[in-house]
Amino acid sequence: MGTMTNLIDLVLHLDRSIAVIFREWGWVAWALVFLIVFAETGLVVAPFLPGDSLLFACGAFAATQGEPVWLFLLLFGVAALTGNTLNWFIGSKFGDLLLKPRPGKRPWIRPEHLEQTHRFFERWGGWAVTLSRFLPIIRTITPFLAGVGKMGLGKFSAYNAVGGIAWTLVFVLAGFLFGNLPWVQENFTLMVLALVAVPALPAVWGFFQGLRNRKTKQ
Repeated sequence: MGTMTNLIDLVLHLDRSIAVIFREWGWVAWALVFLIVFAETGLVVAPFLPGDSLLFACGAFAATQGEPVWLFLLLFGVAALTGNTLNWFIGSKFGDLLLKPRPGKRPWIRPEHLEQTHRFFERWGGWAVTLSRFLPIIRTITPFLAGVGKMGLGKFSAYNAVGGIAWTLVFVLAGFLFGNLPWVQENFTLMVLALVAVPALPAVWGFFQGLRNRKTKQ
């Protein structure tokens, strides 16, 4: 319980956490933030990691501490693209195995998350890979399902590049341009909550729409 509380506190106060981590850990901090974004996009079991808010916080850190923002853009761009590619590879090679029910254990991927992403793919096709970048949880499962569905690596890479670059630019530059404003600094926790909640609203809406449609058919 204590570990979870510490994790939530770290995420909600990313502005202070990032400053402390970079001040005390040096180059290890750069590796850590790279690995967090890489894992969130590259490991289908890690959708809980703070992607959007971390990019925003690092952009704000670059603005307030004079760090080169281009380095964050490069770091997160590489992490996003390579992470998604790993996720696609896992889906294409091991997807059927990971989707099999496990007797007496929770499935590797929660069924409701899988269903949301399936509907997202049905609506947007290949563009789901690009658009999913801006939807927490769905962005982690989408490249995996693209691999399971045998989407070609070339086609996947094109959609992945557009989404990954756009996602990195939007959130890092938003933090860089607005993160040092007094109102944002004073209400950083609210900003983090908004970055988590607002992109997830379409997925939540789609989930409840799906439930309503199933009840109507019964």
